[in-house]
Amino acid sequence: MSGRKKKNSRKTGPVIAFGVAALAFLFVVARSGGIDSLFITLGVSALAAGIVWLIVRAKRQQAETPAAETTEAPVAPATAEKKSYGPKIDPIMEEGNRALAEMGRLYGSIQDSEVRQKINEIMRITDKIMQDAIQDPADVPQIKKFMNYYLPTTIKLLNAYDRMGMQGIEGENVDKSMKNINEMLDTAIVAYKKRLDSLLANQALDIETDIAVLNTMLERDGLTGNKDFTTDKTAGAQGQVRSAQME
Repeated sequence: MSGRKKKNSRKTGPVIAFGVAALAFLFVVARSGGIDSLFITLGVSALAAGIVWLIVRAKRQQAETPAAETTEAPVAPATAEKKSYGPKIDPIMEEGNRALAEMGRLYGSIQDSEVRQKINEIMRITDKIMQDAIQDPADVPQIKKFMNYYLPTTIKLLNAYDRMGMQGIEGENVDKSMKNINEMLDTAIVAYKKRLDSLLANQALDIETDIAVLNTMLERDGLTGNKDFTTDKTAGAQGQVRSAQME
């Protein structure tokens, strides 16, 4: 800290010396010019002294203020391990994350708001399909086809759309191609939603079976007199209940 003060005094010393010399010179000039000139010169001298004082104080405050420390966002260590879901699911998650990253880049590059909205919807569906792979590994074979063909082809067409848009060239062929890609996105979104719904069918079947089993057990135990909640799965559920009671 003392070294900083000495360094600061070396910078401000010449300024103070200059100010004092200037005041002395102005005072001598005032004496030779009469009483009126004296008051004028004193006013000017006071103003000059104030300016010198402000300069000295600003430099002192700057010297006493610690340098701002630059903060950077923490960088994840290169050795950080990714969460593993197993050898069958991990490749799907890796491919899905790469696809999402590329679609995110295209979303930022493409200027057409309608196309950007469709990209966002495809990203949302893709994320849900990836989550289904984790929740229901039996769907992995169907999801592989989506990840290995449907999604890469969609991204390839989006890249073509992005390149044509960046060229800034208008023409019949370019406009037609971009229009076709835009319309293709609508078809893709409908198809991907159907794929997602079919992937969730197994989960819906399991839920229906659980409801049927629960209804049957409640009825057998006399806990409900309402039979309107029975489903087509009730007969099979009764067999499951009997087997459970026998074990």
